[in-house]
Amino acid sequence: MSLYKSLFKQTLIYGLATVLPRMISFLLNPLYVDVLPKQEFADVSIVFAYLVFFNVVLSYGMETAFFRFYNLEQNKKNVTSTATISIFWTSIAFLFITLLFRNTLSDWSNINVHYITYTIWILVLDALATIPFSKLRAEKKPMAYALIKIGNVGINFLLNLFFLILLPKIASNPNSFFHTIYFENFEVGYIFVSNLIASLLTFLVLSPNYFKMKWHFDTKLWKKMLQYGLPILVAGIGFAINEHFDKILLDWFHVSKSDIGAYSACYKIGMFMVLFRTAYTLGIEPFFFSQSNQENAPQTYATITKYFVIAGSFILLFVIVFIDILKVLLVPNPSYWNAMKVVPLIILANFFLGIYTNLSVWYKIIDKTKIGAYISITGAIITLALNWILIPKFSYYGSAIATIAAYGSMMFMSYYLGQKKYPIPYEINKIGAYLGISIALSALSFYVPKFRESYIFGIFALSLFGYYIYRNEKQLILKILKRN
Repeated sequence: MSLYKSLFKQTLIYGLATVLPRMISFLLNPLYVDVLPKQEFADVSIVFAYLVFFNVVLSYGMETAFFRFYNLEQNKKNVTSTATISIFWTSIAFLFITLLFRNTLSDWSNINVHYITYTIWILVLDALATIPFSKLRAEKKPMAYALIKIGNVGINFLLNLFFLILLPKIASNPNSFFHTIYFENFEVGYIFVSNLIASLLTFLVLSPNYFKMKWHFDTKLWKKMLQYGLPILVAGIGFAINEHFDKILLDWFHVSKSDIGAYSACYKIGMFMVLFRTAYTLGIEPFFFSQSNQENAPQTYATITKYFVIAGSFILLFVIVFIDILKVLLVPNPSYWNAMKVVPLIILANFFLGIYTNLSVWYKIIDKTKIGAYISITGAIITLALNWILIPKFSYYGSAIATIAAYGSMMFMSYYLGQKKYPIPYEINKIGAYLGISIALSALSFYVPKFRESYIFGIFALSLFGYYIYRNEKQLILKILKRN
């Protein structure tokens, strides 16, 4: 029992440290929409997309390799020093090369050179923190890990509030210190400065790891770690392409920055499903592995997946029914609302990704994680191909279609392959019914003008769907109520 209690505690703490940054991003969206024109919001979104992509490249699977070999090798200090030195020198090389060619990068990407410079430093500082963070997790120090992670996002959030709201008000006195750090029309710059300061402070807190460590590099071990980590890098690149590369591709296809900004802002409303999916995944993955040796494990996985689909289907319908209220809260500038038509697709796409996460348990259980990389890369190819075809015809709506097609394909591929390698008795008819009814009611609520103008149909749809869930899952619901 103490083992499960410890597992639950660590999952809860790590989950908080992972979900909270996404929630902060969620909360910053209204602020950015309020203070930034759509063109500048587009610049922020494009640079953040590059950040995600290069974060994956700069860690090149070494974080996962560190965990693997930290548990396998007797000399754990050797693993720590080898991984740290590897990340350190590749990060320093990246720093010098990109700073040297930052003007060329700026001309090529059409992004302000100052934003490029800030981004380079953020990437390097975050990369240098990778192994120290991993070491905290390996040493089972979840509280220290969570405090530093939460401190990072908290500082970033407060600095954004200071620079974008407070500073313009208190910098009016030309003799004050605040006047010297205030620049007009520098809102985008302040967003990156906030991220940079947060990353710098985080690195400084973790920097003792570099001074206490014995700088010994084991070439033989490094080659094994690199070999193990490269498939993780490939899968990570695939995920980054599926999740964020659409903003970059829209810019490459010369879609107006105004449209990219509107699309990126409205895209954030899909974060409701992302938060649900992330919180669920962090809690359920350890449970999946703990059940893997049980005789009834496949039935357990099937049941959990069904209830994930039920919960996700209800969230999908709820968010879309009340989408015109949510847009006022999360995208408070009406000039951005021309991109609202993509939101149902983005929410559904993230739901498909959550279902894929459930279905992917089979290749993790049988140690075939390379299959996950293949599926992820296939999804990335679909994303790139459809964006290439659809953006010239449909602009950012084509990107939304590409996202849902990629995640839907990944979901079906995982199900098809899993039933061959590790059959799980999913209740396909029930799952399909919940999903289909939710999608149909959501589509009617959003796309039929008369239904969208009044909440009568939406509330009726939610009530009807809730009753349908109760009728089909009555025994379990009553059992849970009796326990309480």
